[in-house]
Amino acid sequence: MKTLKVLFLDELADMYDAERRIVKALPKMAKAATCEKLKQAILTHLKETEGHVTKLKQVFQSFDEKAKGKTCEATVGLLKEGDEIAADFKGSPAINAALISAAQKVEHYEMASYGCLHEWAGLLGNEEAAGLLQEILEEEKAANETLTGLARASSNAEALDESNGNGAGEANGSGHPRRGVRPIASGRVPERSLSR
Repeated sequence: MKTLKVLFLDELADMYDAERRIVKALPKMAKAATCEKLKQAILTHLKETEGHVTKLKQVFQSFDEKAKGKTCEATVGLLKEGDEIAADFKGSPAINAALISAAQKVEHYEMASYGCLHEWAGLLGNEEAAGLLQEILEEEKAANETLTGLARASSNAEALDESNGNGAGEANGSGHPRRGVRPIASGRVPERSLSR
């Protein structure tokens, strides 16, 4: 039967895989960053993430289970997008804002996952696991807040200066096809829906 414990262990395996993938990805993100404070924040979170892998092993042990990973497709996709963003914006003043965006998508996924895992561990009566998962959740929240602070302090303004300063990037009207829809040019009438 598919019980809460089965769901918990399945999601735990998912996050165990995710954290190990993130440990490999963070050094590349740090290397791509041109802001020293962002680089340091990423490397600090790398150390925390290595600790998360260890804590997840302890959570498995608290359930008398061997630590095992299950491919986390969400993290695979988010990290792939992060690689694409780093490549697309390499050499651009928007690189740090782009990296922060990519990193925060990962953090938000992790916060949602660890919030559920913490709650479920409590419902399953495993206080040790719940405590460890709460520790990880708090570190993920703190990392996200640090990234927000860096974005607001400098990275977003640097990216904005690029588009306003020399007409490069989005200001010339050439939007990146993966990054949303460009505004409709003035005088152009939007197409009507085919459904009535």
